[in-house]
Amino acid sequence: MTENTFKQITERSLAIREKYHQLEQKYHGSHWSIEEDALAFMSDAGLVARLTMAQQERWTKSDSDVPKELAHKLSENIWWLIVLADRMNIDINHSMEQFLSSMEQKLK
Repeated sequence: MTENTFKQITERSLAIREKYHQLEQKYHGSHWSIEEDALAFMSDAGLVARLTMAQQERWTKSDSDVPKELAHKLSENIWWLIVLADRMNIDINHSMEQFLSSMEQKLK
């Protein structure tokens, strides 16, 4: 896999979400709402916390490859944030640039 720019990651993320919308339409007759997407993100964020505990040996999870599962869930959380930003009309590429520039200025 090649290195992707954040813009490419955003585009790929939104294309994947569109495919999920098609599945939701097929199986449930409608797309998930923004609130349902946010709830799915929060569920996955909770799993990141639990997997972090497992990775730090503070919670026993012997039924999976914790490093692999944690990496997947961290990436999935980034994906959800991109999706949520898009659904709420936030240009995440622009927003991230503003955020990073602001933080860099504050920490000079």
